[in-house]
Amino acid sequence: MRAYFASLAATAGLLSASLALAQRDKVALVYAQLAKAPQKARARHNPLEKDPDAVPAGRILFEQHCSECHGDLAKGGNKGPSLRVEQVQNAKPGAIFWILTNGVVWRGMPVWSILPEPQRWQLVSYIKSLGMAKSTPVSAPSTRSPSNVATEPPSPRR
Repeated sequence: MRAYFASLAATAGLLSASLALAQRDKVALVYAQLAKAPQKARARHNPLEKDPDAVPAGRILFEQHCSECHGDLAKGGNKGPSLRVEQVQNAKPGAIFWILTNGVVWRGMPVWSILPEPQRWQLVSYIKSLGMAKSTPVSAPSTRSPSNVATEPPSPRR
């Protein structure tokens, strides 16, 4: 009987470790898109970096276009990952701008190139101003059909 419980405990431990590794890999995949930004895009600097109005304007844009998926505090939601993690906060502004411009459609991130370039840079300013959350829960986005994402208009939330 002891051997049975020991075997059961070992199996549970292996299953738990396996699930933790799978979750870590899934999260790494979500943020890996930042590293896929071309060098030319990553090298771009935020022209609004020193503009004191960029962060508040970016916050308004975030509330209108992004908080539905990424959560009101950008800590992640049902559809979008946290933007307050090390991978995002340490990313080059140009990489974040590239993601905003091109989206990650297969993961449910819309293409925001419809927003004027200065507004996308305001969003970058706001995202970078958030800093890392002290205890950011790992939240991977749910899968949405790319056909739904491509047809959704970038309308503001009300």
